[in-house]
Amino acid sequence: MISFLYIDPNSGSYIIQMIIAGILGSLFFFKNAWLKVKFFFIGKKVKEENITKEELDNEL
Repeated sequence: MISFLYIDPNSGSYIIQMIIAGILGSLFFFKNAWLKVKFFFIGKKVKEENITKEELDNEL
């Protein structure tokens, strides 16, 4: 028995958008986790809000 699946353009673009959002969200999560681990071993305190661009540039 042959079964054909149909994904309309709106559903297809939504699936692609969710995949891209998942990838970017996981990259952001792991970047922040890595910086917390890095600052733990360096000895700096990590602010709970956001790490500023100057702090990142100074560390790199």
